[in-house]
Amino acid sequence: MLNIITGKQKRPKRVVIYGGEGLGKTTMVAQIPDVLVIDTEDGTAQHDIRRIPKPESWQELLNIIHEVAVTPSVCKTLAIDSIDWAEQLCVAFVLEKYRQASIESFGYGKGYTYLSDEFMNLLRACDEVIDAGINVVFTAHAKMRKFEQPDEEGAYDRWEMKLSKNVSPLVKEWCDALLFMNYKTYVVSTENNTKKAKGGERVIYTSHHPCWDAKNRHGLPEELPLVYDSIALFFEERTKKEQLPETTSEDKENEYVNEIRKRLDGTSITETALKELVAKKGYYTTDIPLDDYSDEVLNGWILKNWNKIVDMLTPKN
Repeated sequence: MLNIITGKQKRPKRVVIYGGEGLGKTTMVAQIPDVLVIDTEDGTAQHDIRRIPKPESWQELLNIIHEVAVTPSVCKTLAIDSIDWAEQLCVAFVLEKYRQASIESFGYGKGYTYLSDEFMNLLRACDEVIDAGINVVFTAHAKMRKFEQPDEEGAYDRWEMKLSKNVSPLVKEWCDALLFMNYKTYVVSTENNTKKAKGGERVIYTSHHPCWDAKNRHGLPEELPLVYDSIALFFEERTKKEQLPETTSEDKENEYVNEIRKRLDGTSITETALKELVAKKGYYTTDIPLDDYSDEVLNGWILKNWNKIVDMLTPKN
């Protein structure tokens, strides 16, 4: 008899966060509530988090993941920082198992086939962690690769995870969200008509682009600020509205809301336009009243970036 299930199902999330050096991947992971980090690259020393020291072998890494799966009370989210360093443990295991000097020495691409087959054991182990009710997060470094369209002339650079050619597709297919962190830059024309890069704001890209890999199954905006609140919905069961601190009718008038409305009165910007921008950034949907926003968004984002917001929303002549 067929076991047919209807409707949406809630389950722990599989999230991959990747980007260049120094963008804050580990810092982002450190803010996830009740996270346990497997520190495969020994790079979390500067963060106040619960960690498991760098595994010495591929089998030790798999054993750790299996142990987490059978001990679900140990954490709410398991993170591997980073998955490309974990892959190097896998490479070492495959080389030792088949007594080869390098992954290329197998010939005919067999080494990469053996590598991807073995790496699937890690993804299966992580699925056991998911089944135990625990989120799984990978961080990964990014690399730039020359990409050539098979049906068109020319080529261009694009960002992708720093993983081998067979393992990278496995990770991309496995995860619910592949989030690319980078600096947002703009190309502007100078007075002498030359081109110049400008900007430097750190952002998270959530959708596929010719210049980078990304995806999400949660309807996120294509671009988000690089702050933990942008990805909090993956790890906190409550909705944005439910996360707000309880208030009484006497303290409902939030001082930050009053300040924002006061500032709006001095501009041509409407409260509706401001709420639409907030929705675009992924914080709240437009139906959530300004009074129900968290202090983190009101003060930590809107008031903090007020001049920039005004510039964005003010019609240009």
